[in-house]
Amino acid sequence: MLRYIIVLFLAGYSCCAFAARISGVVRDEKGNVLPYSSLLVKGTTRGVTANSEGKYVLDLVPGSYTIVCQYVGYGRQEKKVTLTAEGLVLDFVLSPQQLSMAEVVVRPGGEDPAYEIIRQAIKKRKDYEEPLDSFTCEAYIKTLMKTRKLPKRILGQKIEDKDKKEMGVDSVGKGIIYLSENLTKVAFKRPGKVKLEVLSGRESGSNGYGFSLPTFINFYQNNVNVLSDRLNPRGFVSPIADAALNYYKYKYLGSFFEDGKEVNKIQVIPRRKYEPLFSGTIDIVDGEWRIHGLDLLLLKESQLQLMDTMEIRQIHAPVEGKIWQVKDQVVYFTMNLLGIDMVGNFVNVYNSYDIHPNWKKKYFNNVLVRYDTAVNKKTKAYWDSIRPLPLEPDEKENYIIRDSIYEVNRDSAGSKSRRDSLLKRQGHIKAGQVLLFGVQRSNYKMPRPLQYSFEPLLRGVEYNTVEGINVSLSGTVGRALADGKSYWRFSPHVRYGFHNTLLNIWGETEVVRRISKRTDDGINSSTQTWSLAGGKRVSQFNGSGPIGEDINSIYTLLWGRNYMKIYENYFAQAGSTTRFDNGLRLNVRAWYEDRIPVGNTTDYTWAKTSNTKFTPNYPVEQLPVQFPRHQAVVSSVSVEYQPGQKFMELPRRKVSLGSKYPTFTLMYQKGWSGVLGSDVNFDKWRFLVSDDMNLKLRGELKYRLSVGGFLNTRSVFIQDYQHFNGNQVFLASEFLNSFQLAPYYANSTTASFYATGHLEHHFNGFLTNKIPPFRQLNWFLVGGANAFYVNSDNNYFEVFAGMENIFKVIRVDWVTSWLNGRYSQMGVRVGFGGLIGGGMGRRR
Repeated sequence: MLRYIIVLFLAGYSCCAFAARISGVVRDEKGNVLPYSSLLVKGTTRGVTANSEGKYVLDLVPGSYTIVCQYVGYGRQEKKVTLTAEGLVLDFVLSPQQLSMAEVVVRPGGEDPAYEIIRQAIKKRKDYEEPLDSFTCEAYIKTLMKTRKLPKRILGQKIEDKDKKEMGVDSVGKGIIYLSENLTKVAFKRPGKVKLEVLSGRESGSNGYGFSLPTFINFYQNNVNVLSDRLNPRGFVSPIADAALNYYKYKYLGSFFEDGKEVNKIQVIPRRKYEPLFSGTIDIVDGEWRIHGLDLLLLKESQLQLMDTMEIRQIHAPVEGKIWQVKDQVVYFTMNLLGIDMVGNFVNVYNSYDIHPNWKKKYFNNVLVRYDTAVNKKTKAYWDSIRPLPLEPDEKENYIIRDSIYEVNRDSAGSKSRRDSLLKRQGHIKAGQVLLFGVQRSNYKMPRPLQYSFEPLLRGVEYNTVEGINVSLSGTVGRALADGKSYWRFSPHVRYGFHNTLLNIWGETEVVRRISKRTDDGINSSTQTWSLAGGKRVSQFNGSGPIGEDINSIYTLLWGRNYMKIYENYFAQAGSTTRFDNGLRLNVRAWYEDRIPVGNTTDYTWAKTSNTKFTPNYPVEQLPVQFPRHQAVVSSVSVEYQPGQKFMELPRRKVSLGSKYPTFTLMYQKGWSGVLGSDVNFDKWRFLVSDDMNLKLRGELKYRLSVGGFLNTRSVFIQDYQHFNGNQVFLASEFLNSFQLAPYYANSTTASFYATGHLEHHFNGFLTNKIPPFRQLNWFLVGGANAFYVNSDNNYFEVFAGMENIFKVIRVDWVTSWLNGRYSQMGVRVGFGGLIGGGMGRRR
């Protein structure tokens, strides 16, 4: 043991003894610092990047080197140095590039020479898109986000001084709110195989892994993805895309020479506003027609979403022979959202390129991103040794303050004083929370605190013709289990109708268990959810709940239309859902219901029309009279699978990153006759295919197709029919799973076969960017169709066109429908849709 300690000590000593440091500052001729300048050891792939103050450090063994300093728009400078153990200070003063245009003659009316240079670059684009069969490199990523100002309230919630202190900002809301560093090994192999191994990660004020994915922005691709599809699902057109000449104008600014090669500087100018286009400059090496560097900008008028501006700077450098790759990349951004004024940057430095890597068998598998088991356990000394650019003073201060706060909170997590502090901060329950916002609380008893919450009271106040005014109370209580891998929760529900004086009480309990096993090939994991529920409740005849109770209340009171049809039932239900890490999901469920018919007990409405008459509380299109009380025992099994899924492997679990293939679902349901007095006897099935397809510049196509039917209909009650989710109210029901103008129950069926289809295309700015009012408002066109078919006497078809991304949230559709082969009606539907609204879940 002593031998190994001595060896490790000597190894550590030798590293310290023979390492020396070059440090300095990069400025221009006027003394202004040049932030994030690139410094490279000539003849190697070793390099660093200066910080925002122009300061850099470079650790090397003593010897003779040539240090190359670059900054976009400035002439490159080389300095030969001899490094000793004492280290040295090496400052650089860069001059603006002196562009030569002596041999260029542009005649009036003639073509700017930039166009021929761009044509040559376009011809070579494909060769440089993936210039290597395979390679590995290390990517250092630093992410910084700063607020310049915070509003007094966000979404109605006041920002207290203690919240600002916890965020790390001053009294006006200015300061660093997020800071992280990562070191990631990047592996690539043709065609298009990529794997990222996150070796280390650090996040200020937490034990998180940080923003760990390198932001590779490849301008050799026709369609450039910048950071995330959320910034523009259509992507952005590269200045050297195959069709770039249709989108951009170019201006030759001149040329300069580096290493005996002429580099042409081209100004990139969008031909039209409100297209996903860059502006700025791009440098092209003459004769080789590769990118040397670029400085490109995106604005709101470039269809940039969420952010206000984004600037991308890249410097490319040779890694071996004529093979060039990105040396470093800096992305600056500004944004102002909900009154939060923010700036930030993503710094990526690429080092240690290996273009002849050796990988073990099956290295490239379905794990796209893998985190080292010790990813967030590195010391401060480790980060100081691998960081390719020095921290800035405010970054150092942020790490010191926020990390110390985190460590104090972590170490005192189980103490009485810490618990008392958290309970005091949690405060007393207030009337506004009970009525409007809901209550969320914890007892803070570590290590497994009990957490509980209640829904706001006013949200549970509804009105219908069966119960009159009814009030629902619901909440959730839960805690982690002793094994550390499972979580338990219980949700009680109480509902009382003031007009029919009926009380319904039911509850549901769940245990969620995450199972993971580490092998030599990584982690195999699955998630199991076991549920048990029972009591007495109110249910809609269509179990999908096609109309929300709040919307039904409004229509009943204002227009005298009681669309929602309900029944009471005593029930017991058990189920299990298992998600496997291969993309398979298995759901098994069984339930018992004692179904009780209930009728209207009130005809109160604010509608003043003389012909207002409520319909009975059952689907009159299907039943001549109310259904009889009966019992039902039903079981169901469904299998869902999406092939080709990619995963992110964290130290203890896997997370799905999605797939380019559709999702397939097969469902089977059985009604059991005679079991526990059950009166039902049926068998039905359904097969479903769905997918979201990003067509980049042409938008996004979504579809959901299904077929199904009954195999046995010996005894089927209305609750077990195949219902098609209709919608007879102004607010849109769930897109891609409903029919916006169809009646709720008129087409319900027990047929042996039916088919449904939902298709919608989100143009995401395509076409509307050519219409001045819409492009300035950033509203997007959406269109599509919904249909179902049972037989020639039972079918439905509707087409729709509309606008979405209205205030980033709203979608408005104009819909025309045909029922049973005949024109039916036209109508308008308003729902959620767009950049933010599109992710707001079910719409009703």
